[in-house]
Amino acid sequence: MPTETLTDPTDLFEEHRALLTGVAYRMLGRAADAEDVVQEAWLRWSAADRGDVREPRAYLVRITTRLAVDRLRQVRSRRESYVGPWLPEPIVTDFGPSVPDTAERALLADSVSLALLVVLESLSPLERAVFVLREAFGFPFAEIAATLDRSEAAVRQLAGRARKHVDEGRPRYDVDPAQRRDLTERFLAAAAEGDLEGLLAMLAPDVRLVGDSGGKSKAPLRVMETADKIGRFLVAVAEGAREVFGYRIEEINGGPALIALVDGKVDSVFQIDVRDGRIACVYIVRNPDKLQGLARAL
Repeated sequence: MPTETLTDPTDLFEEHRALLTGVAYRMLGRAADAEDVVQEAWLRWSAADRGDVREPRAYLVRITTRLAVDRLRQVRSRRESYVGPWLPEPIVTDFGPSVPDTAERALLADSVSLALLVVLESLSPLERAVFVLREAFGFPFAEIAATLDRSEAAVRQLAGRARKHVDEGRPRYDVDPAQRRDLTERFLAAAAEGDLEGLLAMLAPDVRLVGDSGGKSKAPLRVMETADKIGRFLVAVAEGAREVFGYRIEEINGGPALIALVDGKVDSVFQIDVRDGRIACVYIVRNPDKLQGLARAL
């Protein structure tokens, strides 16, 4: 007997909404685009003949993934003309009691990190879909093949290529969450106090700073490199904003992030990537379009 005869279709969709949103966001890197995709999935679900649907979860993931692939192909042309570096839209992450397993929480946190989402931008839409479904959510290859209307052998090839690109673009390092938060707090304190020497001690020699303003606020229009240049830049930013900005630390994209506030409103998001106990990359999101959803969530 089809599951839908036992469950209200609206309730059934809501039961899987978090999963669908998670897939769409990891595919697209923007919460607004992910919400649009999930809404379109709901419209198709509500209009579908559900009498023959025996696995609603697989059916809904299939709709959402295909819509996300189509949307990704559309937005990529817009990103080619984006002003300055492009970063994903930051989101609040709270996996809550529904994910009690520490290893599973770590996997989910990594799969939504800014560093990984940036690397996923280099994948083709199909490679990205396979990577997200397989690596983040553990879907079997056979189910992914049905979702993308490809053979299982083709999906395995896509998965192999995707994993290779990701490993080349972002070598993985095991970072203790407590260490990362401690480094984030010390990073904030050193920058706020103008302690250049203390800041330089935290930065890896080959550290990078990536700022995303979309041309709509002040941020570097190119990736910055070298510890000295980045350290001086951060101290200068903190010095100029000392009387204006307030700060708080929140869990963003699976890790601690500094939220800079002006008059209580979100102005910027700073997050660090850690390697061997030092800061390997600083991400700054200042595009106001990408901070609206975060402002509503906080």
